[in-house]
Order: sequence, then C-alpha cells, then structure tokens
Amino acid sequence: MSDGQGTVTDPQATGHPADSQSWGQSSSYGNYDEPRGYGWVVFAGVMLMIAGVLNMIYGIAAIGNAHFYVGNAHYVFSELKTWGWVVTILGALQLGVAFGIWMQAAWARWTGVFFASLNAIAQLLFLPSYPLLSLAIFAIDLLVIYGLVSYGGKPQEA
Repeated sequence: MSDGQGTVTDPQATGHPADSQSWGQSSSYGNYDEPRGYGWVVFAGVMLMIAGVLNMIYGIAAIGNAHFYVGNAHYVFSELKTWGWVVTILGALQLGVAFGIWMQAAWARWTGVFFASLNAIAQLLFLPSYPLLSLAIFAIDLLVIYGLVSYGGKPQEA
C-alpha cells in the first residue's frame, strides 16, 4: 500500500522477504543470531579436518614406502619416509585443532593458524613427491588461515 506520496507503508507490499523479516531473527529454522563470519570459521574447521585426514593418509603411505609417490624424487631435506612422519604428525594435530575450532576454544584460533602455516610450508617441501596433491593441500591451508585470522575471534558487539 502507498500513502499517496509514493512511499510504501506495508512491508509485505514489495514482495521482498527482507522487508518483512530481518536476517538473524525468527525464521522457520529457529531463533538465533549467527555472528558475522561464523561460516568462515566453520569452513576453516572443516578444511582443517580434511587437510588433517589427507595428511594422515598420505603420510602413512609415505612411511610405508607405498608406490603411490613419484619415484626417485629429490627432497630439499631428508627423504620420503621422514616427510611422511612430518605430515602424519601435522595431520593428527590438525584434527585436534579442528575440533577445538568447532568448540570455539580460545586456544584453537591461533593454534589452527600455526599448524596450517606449518603444513603449508611442509606441503611446499613435500612437492617433489606428489605435486598436485601438495598444491591442493597448500591452497586449503591458505583458506584456513584466512578464515581463522579474519573471523576466528570473538564476535564484535554492534
């Protein structure tokens, strides 16, 4: 409805759902306010968990000298079995931190950034064994770092 001067007085008249109901208030999904950037934090936790699981699987394969990796690769430091242990341990630590992020533990944000940064460096050093996998996990680590640094803190009060 219009008041004769071109302004809409009935919020339902425009047909736009945001006019009749604001985001974060009562909806058919429940009553809750989701803090800004919460999706990025959950995403970072999920990606950290996926990177941790992949690191553990591929690390165990490297420790067991599986024929999965490129043969006769030359590493900057040590050998394939050593890097297998490094990424397996990093993967286990990443899994623990992912659960801490989901529980919104205070220690988990910067610990997650630390282990994602270590893993990014380890993946670049692990590059000769399986290049595309290392680059994919490196990209996941960068997204985790972004999500935790940008939105991992306590929600800001408006």
